Amino acid sequence: MVTEFLLVGSPDGWDLSFLYFTVFPMTYLGTLLGNLLIITVTTADQNLHTSMYFFLRNLSILDMCYISVTVSNACVNSLTGNRAISVAGCATQTFLVFFCAYVEMLFLTIMAWDRYLAICQPLQYLFIMNPQICVRMTLATLISGVLYAGMHTGNTFWLSFCQSNVVYQFFCDVPSLLRLSCSDTTSNMILILVSIIVVGGGCFAIIIMSYIHIFSAVLKFPTRAPGKAFSTCTPHILVVSVFLSSGTAVYLRSSETSDTLQDMVLSAFYIMVPPFLNPLIYSLRNKQVKEAVRRVMQRQLFSGK
Repeated sequence: MVTEFLLVGSPDGWDLSFLYFTVFPMTYLGTLLGNLLIITVTTADQNLHTSMYFFLRNLSILDMCYISVTVSNACVNSLTGNRAISVAGCATQTFLVFFCAYVEMLFLTIMAWDRYLAICQPLQYLFIMNPQICVRMTLATLISGVLYAGMHTGNTFWLSFCQSNVVYQFFCDVPSLLRLSCSDTTSNMILILVSIIVVGGGCFAIIIMSYIHIFSAVLKFPTRAPGKAFSTCTPHILVVSVFLSSGTAVYLRSSETSDTLQDMVLSAFYIMVPPFLNPLIYSLRNKQVKEAVRRVMQRQLFSGK
């Protein structure tokens, strides 16, 4: 029986050290700095204490954890050359990846719905999205995320791993683990398929419907700057699409047709792209956040003097 796994970060014959020593660290550092800036500004500036920026701050905290669970460990493994991970460590990493991915999807959905309410139902917005409701939605998302991640992790690690212990990935992901199992994985694949349809498909449908209503409302009132709405909403939809499509492609590919290098690239997309791009989409393109950054920096300069 397998007592530990070996995370082989590159297929046989491929030298991917360039990724682990340049692309991964730079992406990780950029993600941490961008999200840390959002957390600092939305916390320090009173003008940003609204429901939209409340969820944005939570999303930034989550993104820092999401990319740290996988990419930071891959970078450390590349530097030390120690690629062994215990079964318990692998299960923990799997749980955290599922938890972060699930909560990420729900936060993105809630933020799209929040924008829909603010633009299409402004008179009811403050009543619906009051601080108590925002906190309850966040707690419900986190609790359901624990249950969701626990269900998938438990369903994976009750399997017997009595074949190879080499995982051709830079982190413990379920598709790679299922290929190593000598148990029947039909129930695992069914659970993954149902989860993608219900959670991924449901959230994506809500996001699309929210933006359709936003576009319709903005086009009826040209004074609301439809160009600005399109430039803000379109990148969000693209990031969500990349997140869902890359994750779905990895989790639904059969072991017979799986290409290790392609799986690694697709996994890097759904692990690294959303945390890296979210600060650019929601903040650095946002006039309110730019002004808040300027105010916070001015206060720091004056306090220093």
